[in-house]
Parts: sequence; structure tokens; C-alpha cells
Amino acid sequence: MMRRFSFLAILFCLTVILFSACSTAPPNGITQVATIDALLTGVYDGHMSLETLRSYGDFGLGTFEGLDGEMILLDGTFYKVRADGKVYEPGLSERTPFACVTAFEPDRRETISERADLAALEKRIDALAPGPNRFCAFIIRGTFDQVTTRSVPAQQRPYPPLVEVARNQPVFHLSNVRGILIGFRSPAFVKGVNVPGYHLHFLAEDLSGGGHVLDLVLREGVLEADTVHDWLSIYLPIENPSFAGADLSVDRTRETQAVEK
Repeated sequence: MMRRFSFLAILFCLTVILFSACSTAPPNGITQVATIDALLTGVYDGHMSLETLRSYGDFGLGTFEGLDGEMILLDGTFYKVRADGKVYEPGLSERTPFACVTAFEPDRRETISERADLAALEKRIDALAPGPNRFCAFIIRGTFDQVTTRSVPAQQRPYPPLVEVARNQPVFHLSNVRGILIGFRSPAFVKGVNVPGYHLHFLAEDLSGGGHVLDLVLREGVLEADTVHDWLSIYLPIENPSFAGADLSVDRTRETQAVEK
């Protein structure tokens, strides 16, 4: 059983309100499965099917049960980049231990005609969607001089912490590739719940590769941003013994940064 919680950023305060379960998300929101700190501690058991997850949005990212690959949800289709670097299309019965999705409706659009590294792209998105306390979902479709990505191998119980798994992560180097960068920019106040700042995944247009983005250089492309997000709704696996016993009181900022970067 899962209970649905909503985090509202109103007048710089974070209020938690209990919602009843609903199969369709209202507009202007982000739906999340579990928390990033739970994933960091090793809570890798899936507790929401991809079919259910897709009812809350057509765009997003996350991972799969047992940490079996990086998730990209694009235009309503799921893609899985596994530790072999290949792209698979998972079945909708597969489950996720952590994911973040939304119904993507861009309200900002900009053509990028000059080369830009990751830091430059983040500044550009910040300028297009100002406001550090706002969520932003975005897509960049274009040609990339290079993209460095990673995935992680599937894990078996007893699950190790994510920072240990990441020490042995396969890293992939894609060059001169057309593809899609998708991501979320989240406010600092989501620390422990989601990844503060930028969380990015990549999918090659020809499905030759992708994964969690570590670095990139964009040659040219089109940026679309969806800045209208009023709430973050979270489904917690409260009856999962691993989640119930996880120590979520520890500040895992360093672990998050090590895993993300």
C-alpha cells in the first residue's frame, strides 16, 4: 500500500498534505516515487509499475527494480539504459523504486546555435526559467559533440548503498551524436527528497546509447522548458521493510553529489 503526500512551496514554507491515491495526476505537478535518500541507502525494491507511473506523466527519469538501469520516459515511452550501455524498451509490468515524472507542456522555447558545455547550459536554463525556488522540466533536442553518461549494474539483495554501487559504474563516451537531453531542475529545499539542482538523462536519437549524464558539450539544438509546476507529490513505500528501517535522518548531501556527478 502507498500513501500519497504533496509538498507545497508556499511563501517559502514546505507544507505536507496527505492525499488519497489517484490514478491520474492533476495538471501543473510532478509525481515522484519514493525519495532520493531512500535510494541512496539501498532501497531498490520496486513498488510502482511503469504502467501506473505513466498515468502520472509522459516525461521523466528514474531507475528500475534492483537498480537495473537508467530510466528515460519520453513522449510516453519508457527506455532503459542498462550497464552494457544498450537501450531497451522495458515492459510496463516492470517496477521502479525511484522515479520522477510530469505531463510535459513546454511554456518556454529557445534555439541554441552555439556550442555550450554543461555549466553553460545550466546557466541558460536558469535564465530562461528564473527563480531558484521553482521546479523546471526541460528537453534539449540537438547535436552533441560529446556526452559522457553512466548506468549501473543490477543489484542483488542484500543491497549495498548507492555510493558503493557507483564506484564501479560503467561510463560511456558518445561522440558526434544526435539525441535528447531530458531533466529536472529542483529547488534546494527538496534535499533528501529529490536531487537539488540539475538531474539529467540522455537518449541517443538512434537508440544507440544514453544514461545518466555526467558531462556534455552541445553543438546546437532546441531547448523547451516546462516551468509551471506548483507541487511535488510523493508515493512512499511505507510497508516495505527496507524503507521502514532506513535511516533517513542522516544528511546525505555528499553522497548525492558523489552519485550524481
